[in-house]
Amino acid sequence: MSKPVVAIVGRPNVGKSTLFNRITGGLVAIVENMPGVTRDRLYRDAEWLGRKFALIDTGGIEFKDVGTPIPAQMRKQAEIAMEEADVVVFVVDAQLPPTADDEMIARTLRRSGKPVILAANKVENFELIEGQLYDFLSLGLGEAIPISAVHGMNTGDLLDLVISNFPENDEEEYDPDVIRISVIGRPNVGKSSLVNTLLGKNRVIVSNIPGTTRDAIDTPFEQDGKHYVLIDTAGMRRKARIDELTEQYSVVRSLRAVDRSDVILMLIDAVDGVTEQDKKIAGYAHEAGKAIVLVVNKWDLVEKDENTINKFEKDIRLELGFMQYAPTMFISALTGQRVTKIIELVDFVVEQNSTRVTTATLNTLLREWLHLNPPPSDKGRRLKVRYLTQVGVKPPTFVFFVNDPELMHFSYKRYLENQMRKHFGFEGTPIRIVVRQKDEEKEKD
Repeated sequence: MSKPVVAIVGRPNVGKSTLFNRITGGLVAIVENMPGVTRDRLYRDAEWLGRKFALIDTGGIEFKDVGTPIPAQMRKQAEIAMEEADVVVFVVDAQLPPTADDEMIARTLRRSGKPVILAANKVENFELIEGQLYDFLSLGLGEAIPISAVHGMNTGDLLDLVISNFPENDEEEYDPDVIRISVIGRPNVGKSSLVNTLLGKNRVIVSNIPGTTRDAIDTPFEQDGKHYVLIDTAGMRRKARIDELTEQYSVVRSLRAVDRSDVILMLIDAVDGVTEQDKKIAGYAHEAGKAIVLVVNKWDLVEKDENTINKFEKDIRLELGFMQYAPTMFISALTGQRVTKIIELVDFVVEQNSTRVTTATLNTLLREWLHLNPPPSDKGRRLKVRYLTQVGVKPPTFVFFVNDPELMHFSYKRYLENQMRKHFGFEGTPIRIVVRQKDEEKEKD
């Protein structure tokens, strides 16, 4: 199931990024007391009362002409965020009366038909603020809820309102045995062509114009008695090259498709190689914990010798260093070269993504790993790894219980992950590793 999307909008310097950071629990957005610092949309996952959602931070909306294209671009970015969102949080400055820009934004939001929550930020005294909030009724969006994003005051009540406006899930629910496959990648890498070749029929319009596929298209099919759903997504391209509002909206549709998939076919153009945008797209699938296959398309267009595949494979591993676990296939969606092998590999990585290992087996091997490479020490204190257990699948998730989590250096954590992959495979799936302090160690401290 894809997550609802919540957009935070408002004019510059009303505290949108501070609220974004407060809700997401991080300092991802740039916060500076200067209008226009947050110039692009910024996405991050958030959760409240067990409800997960994607939160979008936006640049401030200004309608005046200041002799630079930046305000217009920021306004367009915010309008796109409104279009993408299921719920909009409109932030105003509680210390000032509504401005002309506030009124213009409110007019846009009223026309959108989206649920809008009006948040009056920068409240210093909640007992004295009520009378000042009456001015915001003129915006035609109902009563404003007073908050202080910097101190976290009343943000819980705000989030209660946000999740109460989430839409009912209207997506088609598939049987748990159905394997959902998303085809993702930059525009014009051959996603729709691959879908058509896999299905053996032209179910999706194919065009060499980037952005033809606007929405994610689900196509159920059956092969060798197994049931699948193939999800063809709109191409994602760099923000600087996106002009059409609908195409930008399709990016979030694509990310939502990843969220509801079991396995990802990440398409890479054999002619272009791995690009920065490929890294970002693949990174989203990796962070989502999905099984993944790297599919290098248009292999028929590459001039080859006996070292071509090895060189390309090496380049992929160098560029996608965080995804060493993902298997690679070299295909031509146009000619059908090796396409029939894809579903076989899909089945394999889905199985790897769901693999469970018994606690007894893990701890027997753990003792061996610790003996081969003893844990490091820091300032006279040595890391002691007490226990290991698997707590989840999709992706496989493991908890290491130690004497002090701060002593677990990233390099030793990587060593332990490599040992698990060496013994159990986990090909095509990320692994989640959690490090916790053992209870008795807390008591000793």
